[in-house]
Amino acid sequence: MTWHPTANRMKTFVLLVGMSAFIVFIGALFNNRSVLWLSVLFAVGMNVYVYFNSDKLALRAMQAQPVTEVQAPQIHAIVRELATTAHQPMPRLYISDTANPNAFATGRNPRNAAVCCTTGILNILNERELRAVLGHELSHVYNRDILISCVAGAMASVITGMAQMAMFAGAFGGGNNQRGSNPLALLLVSLLGPIAATLIRMAVSRSREYQADESGAELSGDPLALASALRKISGGVEQAPLPPDPKLADQAHLMIASPFRAGDRMGKLFSTHPPIPDRIARLEKMAGH
Repeated sequence: MTWHPTANRMKTFVLLVGMSAFIVFIGALFNNRSVLWLSVLFAVGMNVYVYFNSDKLALRAMQAQPVTEVQAPQIHAIVRELATTAHQPMPRLYISDTANPNAFATGRNPRNAAVCCTTGILNILNERELRAVLGHELSHVYNRDILISCVAGAMASVITGMAQMAMFAGAFGGGNNQRGSNPLALLLVSLLGPIAATLIRMAVSRSREYQADESGAELSGDPLALASALRKISGGVEQAPLPPDPKLADQAHLMIASPFRAGDRMGKLFSTHPPIPDRIARLEKMAGH
């Protein structure tokens, strides 16, 4: 089995440094030392917070509840078997009571990981397909790519917030023109900042899904089961999409498939997943079809 932890740790480091530098750059445009130091502290504080709380944020947004082996014996048996095969610790297991068929993994490393399935996905997949989906989610944990995605999402939110502050300052002359604030630069950042942050988050999420499809198919040994599961999930999401809630949108990049209907405004704005047909084609090619 092929895991990619080292490469993804480096990606996380580069992402943290790059987006933190962008936050500091936005602070520097105010030409105010207090704002600059505030942006530095904000960047550091957000990184620390996201690192230690990435799992709690996602589980809370989906209103997920922990389940014991007595409550969900099938999921526990499948995850234990896959974790044993991968020589990795058993993650915490959760179920989210929603008709939207989806699953996600979260947590900064295998010892602090959690895997969540919705009741919707449990209702439409057979055991073989569910095993393939759980293999996909565990691969996110073992590839150490969950933290990358969480950091990208959190930092994108920070940059968007600071860009809005820059827009306000630029519109009102930066608050202190005598010290050289550049209203035009502030307004430019306020427009380009959120776009850049969103593009980064989308790129990170799409690459990690392809990677987890491959690693998960290797772990389960059944790429066609994952392809079949993705077909069912795609159809199920169209019938039972998640509501257009910003809190849910912030966590959508963690899920195995976009939880929003493809034609909805939310689905278009937060398209953080590669097209399902492309993923299925890759899996079928992997299986020799």
